[in-house]
Amino acid sequence: MKDVDHKELDRLLQQAFEVASELYQQRGFQRRVGFGKRPALVSVDLANAWTRPGNPFTCDQDKMDNEIIPGMQKLLSACRANGHPVIHVTTAYEITDRNASFTDMGLWHNKIPVDVVNLADKDLWAIDSRIAPIEGEYTLLKKRASSFHGTELAGILRANNVDTILVTGVTACACVRQTICDGIADGFRTIAVKEAIGDRVPGAVAWNLFDIDAKFGDVHTVDECVDYLNTVNGAAAAAE
Repeated sequence: MKDVDHKELDRLLQQAFEVASELYQQRGFQRRVGFGKRPALVSVDLANAWTRPGNPFTCDQDKMDNEIIPGMQKLLSACRANGHPVIHVTTAYEITDRNASFTDMGLWHNKIPVDVVNLADKDLWAIDSRIAPIEGEYTLLKKRASSFHGTELAGILRANNVDTILVTGVTACACVRQTICDGIADGFRTIAVKEAIGDRVPGAVAWNLFDIDAKFGDVHTVDECVDYLNTVNGAAAAAE
């Protein structure tokens, strides 16, 4: 990966996006879902196994340290100042013996090393201390890519009258994408927070955010989302 010319890759991807945008727009794609009146922040897998070096799941550390974590800190600050719900999502498994006759890993361990994220080692699946949950925030443990699949997430959001989810985390090509896809299918306005989403592979974030923006949610910058979080209460009250 060190030999990849990231600037050239970005240039080629941008060319592809421009061509794809013309096709999408001609066919009625790239519509806007928009911000709603009651947001929640859903942070996907920003736990140590993904955010720190030395794990098979480790993501791009430069982006993690210089964009994703600082972006999350801004979003958390805005949510906490304005009373918006925050759900931290992580992943771990209790029966990680690949030869066991029964396991909570499904068959996913036959494709990727989910067996390394053992529930017994809390440090692996604990949310990164730089963005650690505070009292009143919820930590959700999932077993699948989507934060909605087989979890209580949709019920919690609906019980708290949430209509908009701001989704951050890793990885763009899997858990973040699947969470956004299921989120809009379940009736939530889905917002992907551009600088707060990462991956392991060069180009994966840019391509997935482009495709998400065309089909499954709106992509907005951290600053745009922070402005929304800081003003939505007043805007919602004025509209009622």
